[in-house]
Amino acid sequence: MTERDMPTPPWERARRRPARARVPLTRERIVDAAFVVLDQEGLDGLSMRRVASELGVTVSALYAHVDNKNELLELMYHRLFDGFELPEHDPEHWQEQLKNFARESRARMQHHRDMARISMGQTPFTPELLPHVERLLALLRATGLPDRVAAIAGDMLSTYIDGFVAEEAIWRERYEGEDVKSWSEIRDDMKAYFGALPPDRFPNMLAVANLMVDETNDYRFELGLDIILRGLASYVEEPPDAS
Repeated sequence: MTERDMPTPPWERARRRPARARVPLTRERIVDAAFVVLDQEGLDGLSMRRVASELGVTVSALYAHVDNKNELLELMYHRLFDGFELPEHDPEHWQEQLKNFARESRARMQHHRDMARISMGQTPFTPELLPHVERLLALLRATGLPDRVAAIAGDMLSTYIDGFVAEEAIWRERYEGEDVKSWSEIRDDMKAYFGALPPDRFPNMLAVANLMVDETNDYRFELGLDIILRGLASYVEEPPDAS
């Protein structure tokens, strides 16, 4: 057997093996990992240490890109609005435009566990999000809403969306698991409970009991939006003269 035919020793193979390319740590990768942790463990389980573990780096490596957990949550909140653009105001369809804004916000927050809780703890007045706030205020003011109403209408809508999605998440997590009843079983139990109430003491609850448990979350969300926007519409004055 010649030297050329002899097998390469293991230590030579290891030495010749090309080194694995190291992916540089960036804010984007840190936020990506934070969303993985959030979806797996929820907001209460999200920590800088847990994110570092997900990335396979030390905690100190994160701090070269993110100051602390609060800044990380802010970056995740910013990511929520990536590519989110409000349309130009359409005076004939402003209510539907605001509904679409609310629907899109809800859908984005539903995409990640506990995102509504993160949203509740953030303020939108950062350089990245100020253009969104400006566009929303422009839409609200162009409807003819008085400034005293327009100033808080956007926050009121956001509070409704955050609260609705957060409650959806609470109930979803409460009824997850193998031993939990199906929604149809829970609904039947609730109907039975309401049906057993004394009619002389709870006539109104008995009158609407089926409606309280039969409607979908989508229906509830849309009805809530309709109530809010009808209320806003009652404040609309003549739109300002564009000339």
